[in-house]
Amino acid sequence: MLSLLYQEGPSTEGIFRRSGSAKTCKELKEKLDSGAEVDLACESIFVTASLFKDFLRNIPGSILSSQLCDKWVSVMDQGNNEEKIKSIQRLIEQLPRANVVLLRYIFGVLHGIEMRSEENQMNAFNLAICIAPSLLWPPVSSTPDVESEFAKKISSLVQFLTENCCRIFGEEITSLFGEI
Repeated sequence: MLSLLYQEGPSTEGIFRRSGSAKTCKELKEKLDSGAEVDLACESIFVTASLFKDFLRNIPGSILSSQLCDKWVSVMDQGNNEEKIKSIQRLIEQLPRANVVLLRYIFGVLHGIEMRSEENQMNAFNLAICIAPSLLWPPVSSTPDVESEFAKKISSLVQFLTENCCRIFGEEITSLFGEI
């Protein structure tokens, strides 16, 4: 999925913003969940993007860990960019290794899409609005006002992560997928 998103996402206007066919997504998810072979290259890239966001939303406790939710939310309240980056790196060190590996690939994809935002209309802000709700959610539900404020903070965090991914994860993030 990520490889396809890395290949096609940068040249696809509205990637992650537009949804794939709900029926197709449901059918493909059922096939994937049953272990059947699925060739996503034959599907719309919007279906792949929708399936990927659904996958992220189904990670127990979220990929960024709902247990660290308060710490993630407070990162953007820190001083300068250097302090934010250091705080983010400390939080990443607290995540399970599998989460960190997946995050690197996710932000490698987002970086590639952002680099061609004039073509695809998906700058870091737009990507964050679409992806942030799939990366972290509060451990307990709350009022709509609190959830709205939370969504803004997490979107701001994901925008910052996207814009600074090379400094946070290392320059090699741009070549994780090799020459495709």
